[in-house]
Amino acid sequence: MWVWALLPVILAVFGTIGLWVVYAIAVSNNTVNITAEFPYISTCGSYNPQSCLFSQICNICCVLALWIVTIRFQQIRDLSCASRLNTAGLVLGFISSIGISILGNFQQSVLKEVHLLGALLAFFLGLAYFWVQTWLSYYSPPSHDRWWVVPVRAILCSLCTCLVICMFALHSTGFPSEAAMCEWALVMCFFALFGIFAAEFRHIDFHKLTVQKKGMKTASDANGVWTLQEIH
Repeated sequence: MWVWALLPVILAVFGTIGLWVVYAIAVSNNTVNITAEFPYISTCGSYNPQSCLFSQICNICCVLALWIVTIRFQQIRDLSCASRLNTAGLVLGFISSIGISILGNFQQSVLKEVHLLGALLAFFLGLAYFWVQTWLSYYSPPSHDRWWVVPVRAILCSLCTCLVICMFALHSTGFPSEAAMCEWALVMCFFALFGIFAAEFRHIDFHKLTVQKKGMKTASDANGVWTLQEIH
């Protein structure tokens, strides 16, 4: 059902526009000086009033990401690809999504250590999650979109890996502006990776739940519709 495909698109578009709005507000009220150095995303979201908006954007992105991670886990399992790797992907996706909320609600100007923890969870575990999804996409049953989804996802994951390495290398060697540019590019690539899920989610029909009083078991029909059925 095409409605499910809107979920990753909403996350990608909302997150991208939201962060650039935060950047625009920070520049307009002179809380960051782009002539001195290009700011990190966290720097733009550290000061009022844009810090409030930054927190809300991160919270909404966290909820949408958790929803997408859960649907993707179930989709892979419904394709008879249930494995420890799929479960590992679910765990990585959940923790990295929580990291988004942590870095948004604990600004670096208030609790820098907690903010950095959230950033590490979001970036490193998020990157690991998308590499797992690349592997699962490659070994999942063939689909109409796999011919382009797998290579595009692999290219974006490789680019994200390079950007993470460059970001930390530049930051540690005294090039904050260049490191900040890598961070912005990294986050945009993450949003693009989430958006790619739309190609796979459009093949999902729907899920139907029927709750009974007695014992229950899970069954699926040929159309991928999951129903909780009663056991007498």
